[in-house]
Amino acid sequence: MAEDEDKSNKTEEPTERKLRKAREKGDVPSSREVGNVTAVLSLFAITAFVMPSVSAPLAGVLRGVFETAGQVSVGEDVQGMRDLGGVTWGVLRGVGILLAPLLTLMVLGAVAGALLQGDIVVAAERIRPKLSKISPLSGFKKLFSMTAMVEFGKSVLKVLMVGAIGLWITYHGVREIWMVQGILPEMVTDFARRTASQMLLVVLALLLVIAIGDVLWKRFDHRRKQRMSLQDIKDEHKDTEGDPQIRGKRQQLRRERARQRIAQAVPRATVVLTNPTHFAVALKYESGVDIAPVCLAKGADLMAARIRELARESEVPIIENKPLARALHDVAEVDKQIPIQHWEAVAAIIGYVMDMQRNIKRPLPEGSSLREED
Repeated sequence: MAEDEDKSNKTEEPTERKLRKAREKGDVPSSREVGNVTAVLSLFAITAFVMPSVSAPLAGVLRGVFETAGQVSVGEDVQGMRDLGGVTWGVLRGVGILLAPLLTLMVLGAVAGALLQGDIVVAAERIRPKLSKISPLSGFKKLFSMTAMVEFGKSVLKVLMVGAIGLWITYHGVREIWMVQGILPEMVTDFARRTASQMLLVVLALLLVIAIGDVLWKRFDHRRKQRMSLQDIKDEHKDTEGDPQIRGKRQQLRRERARQRIAQAVPRATVVLTNPTHFAVALKYESGVDIAPVCLAKGADLMAARIRELARESEVPIIENKPLARALHDVAEVDKQIPIQHWEAVAAIIGYVMDMQRNIKRPLPEGSSLREED
């Protein structure tokens, strides 16, 4: 009951991290039916296109059996048993030599089916011994699970349909060959090839339909099993936030974005106020456009040094005013007007900068100094 209740709470779709960890453990949506389809497809191609060239050697093997049928005496003596063994071994060896490459191609077809799904995952977790794998209670639960029921129904459907198709095609083929007088080995091999081709073609179409449905079911069932509760998502979020590597990457990303924003903002500034080394604030004021000065960028220590460097490169005036620079760094917001209590002090500095650009000489406001070098 507790396990069912726990599953009912898992209503949220799995996160990418949950799916990635499941894959690392070897838990991926994989359909065996795709491998069956590719294996049968390989067998059909072999039967339809390769077997005609193999039919003659195979008929030769059968001809040898027919020719020696009246020469082998099977009795209680040792020689008769040896003769029978020799004939049997000759047939098995001849057929085996002819069919071994064909069976190898079938195996390769099944492997190709797994590769098509991209589910070749080598995970030590799959082969690690676990008590739950040999637990009778765990096995009983799996026996009556939804997945087991679907697999059982699918197997029964395949056996019934493939069996019915095979019997129907074989019955009509045998009736046809029985009506022929004087059966030759070549006729037997040709009959076997044609019957097998017809049967495989129908079975291939059937398995293809089953495989498509099975792939869709496997993917749905995999995501259903990986579903999470709200508490699982919260716990994962805490783990992710606490991961030093992820946290470091996020901080690096934030710093990079800040550097890009500053590189675009500082060249547009009217003036940069400094502390002189610990803080820097880039301000913009355009007469007739801005109601009050706007903070374009601000930073401390290394970021402040970068702002000063960009200001020098862009020939933006740098004014040192320790209390004002620190105060603006603490209260001003980027891309917003500075607080009203600092309008007057900043206006005096911006007025000085504008006069300086018009070659009008006037003293700097009290507490301020012009920095030409860092």
